[in-house]
Amino acid sequence: MPHPATAGRIAGKILAWIVVVVLVLCAALAIFVVTFDWNRARPWVDDKVTQAIGRPFAINGDLRVGWQHPTNEHGWRAWVPWPRFTAYDVTIGNPPWASSMTFARLDSISFDVKVLPLLAHVISIPSIDLVNPSVDLERLKDGRENWTFTLPKSSTPSNWTLRLADLTVAKAHIALSDAMKQVSFHVNVDTLGKPLPIGEVMKEQEKASRGTAANVIGERGARKLAAQEQGASGPQQASAEIAASSPQPSSTVPASASSAPQASDAQTRSRSSLVYALAWQANGTYRKADISGTGKLGGVLALRDPTRPFPMQADIKIGDTRLALVGTLTDPVHLSALDLRVWLQGQDLAHLYSILGVTLPQTPPYATDGHLVGHFQTGASEFTYSDFTGRVGGSDLAGTLTYAQRKPRPSLTGHVTSNLLQFSDLAPIIGADSNASKARRGESVKQPSTRALPVEPFHTDRWKAIDANVTFKGRRIIKDPALPITDLDAHVILKDGVLTFEPLNFGVAGGTLSSDFHLDGSKEPLQARMKLSARHLKLKQLFPTQKTMQSAMGEINGDASLSATGNSPAALAGTLDGEVKALVTQGKLSRLILEAAGLNVANVVYEKLFGTHDVEINCMAADFNATNGVLDTRTFALDTSDAVVGMAGKIDLKDETMDLTIHPHTKGFRIFTLRSPLYVKGTFKKPDVGVDKTSLALRAGAAVGLGLINPFAALIPLIAPSHTKSTPCDALLAQMTKAPKAPPPGAHPAH
Repeated sequence: MPHPATAGRIAGKILAWIVVVVLVLCAALAIFVVTFDWNRARPWVDDKVTQAIGRPFAINGDLRVGWQHPTNEHGWRAWVPWPRFTAYDVTIGNPPWASSMTFARLDSISFDVKVLPLLAHVISIPSIDLVNPSVDLERLKDGRENWTFTLPKSSTPSNWTLRLADLTVAKAHIALSDAMKQVSFHVNVDTLGKPLPIGEVMKEQEKASRGTAANVIGERGARKLAAQEQGASGPQQASAEIAASSPQPSSTVPASASSAPQASDAQTRSRSSLVYALAWQANGTYRKADISGTGKLGGVLALRDPTRPFPMQADIKIGDTRLALVGTLTDPVHLSALDLRVWLQGQDLAHLYSILGVTLPQTPPYATDGHLVGHFQTGASEFTYSDFTGRVGGSDLAGTLTYAQRKPRPSLTGHVTSNLLQFSDLAPIIGADSNASKARRGESVKQPSTRALPVEPFHTDRWKAIDANVTFKGRRIIKDPALPITDLDAHVILKDGVLTFEPLNFGVAGGTLSSDFHLDGSKEPLQARMKLSARHLKLKQLFPTQKTMQSAMGEINGDASLSATGNSPAALAGTLDGEVKALVTQGKLSRLILEAAGLNVANVVYEKLFGTHDVEINCMAADFNATNGVLDTRTFALDTSDAVVGMAGKIDLKDETMDLTIHPHTKGFRIFTLRSPLYVKGTFKKPDVGVDKTSLALRAGAAVGLGLINPFAALIPLIAPSHTKSTPCDALLAQMTKAPKAPPPGAHPAH
């Protein structure tokens, strides 16, 4: 048995030799790594990677391996060098069906590998550097795409673990051609010079969006929008909440990374991730509309953590629509949730249909600012644009809208309010704006100069793309500053292609206008039903600038029940069926009043009947029957202090022509200058008013006995005012009890 001291010396020699052998092997390995021509290994590497990814892979340039002094290591670990691998001119091929042969190309790829973790079956890569990567993404109409790789499946889990700490990208280029979504664009990505906190980017985007808003809605509109934003909680609260998670400008992180593996806790990791590390610039087309934009993103590795908000910023122009956003995306790989401040600007809200697939009315130029929160779920994603403020033309808007994916179609719900709504901003909704306005919002159908009724078609095909349930309330609507419309109350429902306004009510001139509209866009052509009711519209408030009317105590009451078919306002008018009835009591007439009301034809008639004198109205009643677009004056009578005037004939809304005869009759012994009837012919745009000299005027007594009192009494369905106050019309309306009615759309009754 050897002596213990001898055994110790032997063990020491063995250990020394082992150390020497290990050092020699390490030295030999180090020398081998440095001196070996690694280009000889390229075919083997190409083959192994090709088999692993199922795509052609090639290192067309040099393959180099060297040693790298460790970074961010301390103690004895700092003495263990890392091997650094670099490959130049690397390409990855496309599937055979793709339009190009190359899926990706890199000028070079470099990465380090920690040696010691390899002993624990851990491949720890401190960083990967990509230089000028270029990726070509493609998807065909049949759904085939080239960004999904078919990797070999293993029956047993791997014993190896991959850990990637950092990734830097220098001047990347991404091209996308998506035939399914009709998208084609190119994106250039590069690292920022320094990380930018999300709060700083938010302020920059606010300033930029105010500038672009001035270009869209004008300087005055932009100032008013800024004032609205200051008074609204939504946009400011969104900015505060998003920026609150941002690190201070003094925070330092690698410009190419947004992860911090050495962070002490989850809060530190979250704060360090909310900085922008990458900048991008894009251009291309989306559904044939030009796209251009810029933006910023968090680091690439921030995409790995599903619990860490990923910062994103974009300022994109699609056609004449501009979309800007600042905020975060949770779990970008699986699209979990959005939390964004969003600015939206454009020439016409209806243009969003081609971008978002959301059906909105045609409008003047607009700009909005709000807080968008979204949650992604397959087939059931939901996005809420909450507490937004906006300007549409000269009108202000605010509210909350929610878009939800549903089957068989998505839905839009919410509420919108307005303190001041310009009536002219509503004109594009029914195509009643000017041709210049139509051109600005991209509408190709121009209004003929010879037609008064709008011919622009309703886009009923869009009605089937979404369901909607939205309420709208407006405090004031201004058409004439002296005659504001108040308390607008509308409930818009769109379901299965059927658009209803139940109700559409507002106050005007001290009275109310109530209506219900039912527009069935699922039928071809569109089928419409309409009911309207006017109650207690005060004459002196209808014409507040006319001094002659301020002493008038009368009012207007009326009802209409109509149905029609057609795909434009003009087409609907051309098939109109139903009844229209109106009653005016105790008022005054003058040329100025008719001019103020825009009644050009009536103004000409008035001048021929009464000259330039003002006329006291005792009572005026009208009863029109509509059949297939032709208005028949069953009864029209005007009782004034000087005369009683009757009217008979037809108004054809199809071709906008008139064929009316007006019978004036004097009262008492007053001499009425016009003793022959008037004719009204021509079109709405070019009326022809003259004296019918071939027909003798009826005698006054006979007129009262035969032509006027009887029509008043026969005014079947006109509803008298709801109050019990006696009026000059009471004797003439004693027999009137029935409300107006209309047949189903398209069911034209016989005359």
